[in-house]
Amino acid sequence: MIQTTYLTLDAEKAEEMGAFHTAKEISGQPELWVNVFDQISHMQEEIKAFLQPIFAKGNARIILTGAGSSAFIGESAQGVVQQKTGVLTQALATTDLVTHPELFFIKEVPTVLVSFARSGNSPESVEAVRLADKHCSDIYHLIITCNAEGKLAAYADDCGGNCFSIVLPEASNDNSLAMTGSFTSMLLTILLVAGINEIDTLQAAFNAALETANDILRNKLSEFEAVAKRDFKRVIFLGSGPMLGISRECHLKLQELTDGQVVCKHDSFLGFRHGPRAVANEDSIVVYLFSKDTHVAQYEKDLAYSIGQDKRDIKTISFAANATEGFNSIMVIKAAGGQGQDVFNVLPATMVGQLLGFYKCLELGLKPDNPSVSGAISRVVQGVIIYEK
Repeated sequence: MIQTTYLTLDAEKAEEMGAFHTAKEISGQPELWVNVFDQISHMQEEIKAFLQPIFAKGNARIILTGAGSSAFIGESAQGVVQQKTGVLTQALATTDLVTHPELFFIKEVPTVLVSFARSGNSPESVEAVRLADKHCSDIYHLIITCNAEGKLAAYADDCGGNCFSIVLPEASNDNSLAMTGSFTSMLLTILLVAGINEIDTLQAAFNAALETANDILRNKLSEFEAVAKRDFKRVIFLGSGPMLGISRECHLKLQELTDGQVVCKHDSFLGFRHGPRAVANEDSIVVYLFSKDTHVAQYEKDLAYSIGQDKRDIKTISFAANATEGFNSIMVIKAAGGQGQDVFNVLPATMVGQLLGFYKCLELGLKPDNPSVSGAISRVVQGVIIYEK
């Protein structure tokens, strides 16, 4: 059966509104994740054969890199990758590596550079790989991309035994300007790669994330539409640990889909107390991306209760909250699974920013597939000149 409705729009209406690709790509994520999980499961022996000899050296290092949203994948995954592999892991944007490679690469340390790229054609993505080869004497590349025809995928094909590429399903290569399925599928991939030795035990946690995502798509879209009709000027996304990277992705997604008309911020729950809280006012919505770890949630909910008591009546949205009384919430999204099923909860959490951005974009009369009226942002970054160093 051919699908004719995406999010709350029929296909013809979505086309008219310049929203077809974005709506299809957001709503298609659960199916895409299943395909990615199956792909990595089938590749697990190849992945182990590539990584295990490197990690066996004992002093290896992992760098997770990308530009923009692709960099935020690394920010979200860094802690989990380090925990699962036992290898020192850092998230460093290509936009930092390209300008200051000497500050980040260590010549004699065996280094796995994990490059995330939707198209694989960003100038910084290609240059970061070249600089890693130049500055590291023992370098290995794991390239995770959505485009088999991109420059990074081609590099992996040509560079020999120190490269391994994972080209994700074609559906992950978003047509819209905003990264949606590409972001979550690449994030899922690195989480699975990090847990490759226990991938068979991750099914329950993965199923919980799927259940949460499907519940959002089936039961919460009208609430996102209602929130989008509100008159707000700022949105602050808060998260802890892996959710901090997701809060940053959500803040970018809403800001770019509204062409900067809604100004967004992100922070950790504890960090927000140390000055940044000043930005929250009666024109704001604060979005809580709660942890399912009960210890972490204690810190998070203390802040939520405090903001709920603010006399300015600051409205909030809660993701993965079990208790919201006193939070002044206008929307609450439950997360499936138990406390131990947290590793993939970042996937449906990302959809909060995507859907807020999508519906607010429509409310502002913009086109989600290409919301940049000025042309200041584009699907593949333009205008970057690479200089030899």
